[in-house]
This record gives sequence, C-alpha cells and structure tokens, in this order.
Amino acid sequence: MKLFMLKSLCLAALLLIAVLTGMQLASNGIQKMKGYNDPNLEDAISIHEKDNHVQASILGNDISSHDIEAKKKKLEEISAYNFFSSMGRKMSDGISGASEKLIHFIAE
Repeated sequence: MKLFMLKSLCLAALLLIAVLTGMQLASNGIQKMKGYNDPNLEDAISIHEKDNHVQASILGNDISSHDIEAKKKKLEEISAYNFFSSMGRKMSDGISGASEKLIHFIAE
C-alpha cells in the first residue's frame, strides 16, 4: 500500500511538472508567434532573485514562505472541532489497537 501511494504521489508530481512546463512552452510559443513581448501576457512560472531573496510566481500568483507560514498559523487558529474526524480517529485507534493485540496473541 505504501509503495502504491508513493508511486501515485510521484506520478501526480510528475504530471504537475509536465503541465507547468507545457504552459511555459506555450507561453514562449505565443511570444515568438507575436514577434514582440506583450506586457499583459504573463509567464506560467517566473523566478526573480534579488539580494539573496528568491521570489517565485506561478500563473501570476506570488508565492513566498511567509505566505505559507501565515496560512499555517491561520489554520492552527481555526482548529474547529469536527465530530466526524474525531470519531474516525477514535475508530482507527481502536481498530489498530485490537489488530495489534490479535497479532501479539497469535504470535505468542
């Protein structure tokens, strides 16, 4: 199961990279076809480096580590109680404990 999940995640990451690469190639092709740089036409991926500070944007949306940290803090602050997730967590803990005890009982 772990190997399947690893393969699936690798395949999804590969497909994401392929899509972004294809969008960048299409953008370059449109610029070559026009014959001039259109300021309204944005690159799919752009990376700018200024004074050891790297800034990246994907599809015109700026991405930085500060944004990710702010979103993480916001999610931690929300941390709303979800009845179904707590019940699922308790069920999985119970099933894991029961199967562990059964395995130890059979092994001894």
